[in-house]
Amino acid sequence: MTPAALFRLLVLLSLCLHARWAYAQQLTVIHPELSGAYRNVVSEILQGVEESSHFRPRSLILGPATDTAEVRNQLKGSKSVIALGRQSLKLAATLDPATALVIGGVNPGAEGEALVGISMLPDPAQLFALLKNLLPGVRRVMVVFNPQNGDAQLRLAREAARTLGLDLSALEALDLSSAARAYEALLSTADGHRDALWLPQDATTVEETTLLPLILRESWSRNLPVFSSSVLHVKKGVLFGMYPNNVQLGRDLATMASALQNGESVRRSMLPLRALNSALNSRTASHLGLTLNSSQQKQFDAIFPEL
Repeated sequence: MTPAALFRLLVLLSLCLHARWAYAQQLTVIHPELSGAYRNVVSEILQGVEESSHFRPRSLILGPATDTAEVRNQLKGSKSVIALGRQSLKLAATLDPATALVIGGVNPGAEGEALVGISMLPDPAQLFALLKNLLPGVRRVMVVFNPQNGDAQLRLAREAARTLGLDLSALEALDLSSAARAYEALLSTADGHRDALWLPQDATTVEETTLLPLILRESWSRNLPVFSSSVLHVKKGVLFGMYPNNVQLGRDLATMASALQNGESVRRSMLPLRALNSALNSRTASHLGLTLNSSQQKQFDAIFPEL
């Protein structure tokens, strides 16, 4: 390489590094003050944001006594903002509309239609695809959902089921008692060879003190596969579930923020979470007569019970 060519290359690299530095300086991540495992979640998301932008973005922490006016003042120089959590979402709503705002770490309601970001609801398409891979004989997915907060999940689930050639049998429940009756109706007709039960993220229809033990007991006696949108249920006996890959989520949020800042066309909606890891309960799999080869086991990021 000639000296002139080397000089041009160094100039180009310098310009690229400057552009990345400028972007990192204009990108701010706001998030609540957390402790324990939740602090690790935010730390992993920030790691992903940094890996995507190649620089550590500015981070603003919201504590219980945080002066929101002061935070808004600090955000004035930011061209793009990633807001994590409900508290950050409320603050972000007061920012300059010209700010490229991306939301993460929340499950918004109707307001999600006007936002850009990624919810914490696992994409049903990935759950259903894993179900088909493990149990190709399954033809119907059963679910009990609360229409007051589960419509978005159900729309995605119907589309995913249709794409994968599955029937989706969904019953509505607005409270604990109606959810119990709905599960009783579904379980009474369930066929473990062709049916599977999906537990979505819903505090009403997947109540963990009364309903979940009942579901697990009945599904065990009927050899009915149950899978969940929560990894915590896998530890308790559900066949498999999915949970966030927080580092990849951070990368995805940073990519969306960069696209918005650059004026690219970005659909205004909260996308389902597609940066997912998977977990399997090997004891439940064995009970269902499911024998997994080494390649099938490797597709899971966690296996319970832990050895």
